[in-house]
Amino acid sequence: MTLYDNFGLFIGGKWRSAMGNRTRDVIDPATEEVIGAVPHAAPEDLDAVLSELAGSAGVWRSTSGWERSALLRRIAVAMLGHREEAAKAMSLETGKPLAEAMGEWQAACDQFDWHADEARRIYGHTLDGRDGNTRLNVRYDPVGPVAAFTAWNFPALLPARKIAAALAAGCPIVVKPSEEAPSSTFYIAQSAIEAGLPAGVLNVVTGDSAEISSHLIASPVIRKVSLTGSVPVGKILLRQCADSVKKVSMELGGHAPVLVFPDADPVAVGAMCARTKFRNAGQVCISPSRFYVHEDIYEPFSKAMAETASSIRIGRGLDEGVEFGPMANKRGRDRVIQLVEDAVERGAEILAGGSTPPEHNQGFFFSPTVLGNVDDDAAIMRDEPFGPVAPIATFSEFDDVVKRANDVPFGLAGYVFSKSLETANKAAEALEVGMVGVNDMLLAAAEVPFGGIKESGMGREGGKIGIFDYLEPKYIKLRLS
Repeated sequence: MTLYDNFGLFIGGKWRSAMGNRTRDVIDPATEEVIGAVPHAAPEDLDAVLSELAGSAGVWRSTSGWERSALLRRIAVAMLGHREEAAKAMSLETGKPLAEAMGEWQAACDQFDWHADEARRIYGHTLDGRDGNTRLNVRYDPVGPVAAFTAWNFPALLPARKIAAALAAGCPIVVKPSEEAPSSTFYIAQSAIEAGLPAGVLNVVTGDSAEISSHLIASPVIRKVSLTGSVPVGKILLRQCADSVKKVSMELGGHAPVLVFPDADPVAVGAMCARTKFRNAGQVCISPSRFYVHEDIYEPFSKAMAETASSIRIGRGLDEGVEFGPMANKRGRDRVIQLVEDAVERGAEILAGGSTPPEHNQGFFFSPTVLGNVDDDAAIMRDEPFGPVAPIATFSEFDDVVKRANDVPFGLAGYVFSKSLETANKAAEALEVGMVGVNDMLLAAAEVPFGGIKESGMGREGGKIGIFDYLEPKYIKLRLS
């Protein structure tokens, strides 16, 4: 029995195999062994999904917010019942430590709990007319069927953000999870069955991402597309959506700057930055990935960061006490190796890591790596590393570091460390990003909006405004006589 025997394509409330019975293997990144296979959706399968979405749209749209709220709450409860098995499967697929997987599954449950409340709080508004016989009303209606595409780095939280918001808003949805880590979305769908979600409202397909996205987006049934993925993929989907003017929200790549001012505690901040940076092997879109440290505190900061990085316990995610697992795939590790080599060629110093740990020559492992005195022209200072490498550069002037921090096409997250309220506020306001952490690096939560600007995307997920990406305002003018 393999990991996916109880699952498959989820269409019309039922698990089924793909037409033609084609499959795709899923690899354990710690051992490079096949752990199972998932269906490769055929065009006929996707047409079946579109039919289900079209058929369920009217029913789910007319379901009251109170009923949708109760269903979402039941999904959250059902998900909690799958917590241990879902977390173990996630760790097996991605390599992330089991404790991180358990935490992520709880965060995914939080999305359904939060949006259960939002389903009952979709507020319109009323304006006074220009005369006594007119009424001006604005209401919010569901945008319609949604196609959502998610990444492998947070395989439970990312689909949960989209599914919970869409269902709360009254939109049926089809989700295409990453073929590298699909089990979390399967467990969410299974929880929806157990909670009594009507058939056809939630659908899940796996297979070739390009084939699936092209087929779904080309259909007039789909009225909204949501993606969490890379900038290049986001641009492709934007072009596809333009042909039929679909509503779009995108959470794309990031390259988060960290500004550490001279009044910050270099040892405490250095250790915190290392712990945050190497979470999920650095494969986090809001991961701190460019460290600008004031020249007066560079030495103690870099030493603390390197010592913390070197102390992190590396191993298979399912093993007890492991803090740092393999990267999710070989292409990611190869890219990180190239970035480190480029930085060293340009004068950077390896302060910690810098290679594959000798005791882990199987799997996609790469040691937590800290680079010192990194040149701004190094590729890692311009390109999102999406891996366990922390480049440190120095600065002396406020205006200069802000300019350097903003001099990339990304704008997802940024971080500021300072004991001065004036410095911290000015820096946070000057960073061209969608989210800023000041003396804190844990940004994501169900109750706050998540998203970026510039090439990091558009729209927001979570918080009281996240649901509006799945709604359309309708203005109604009524003349009484």
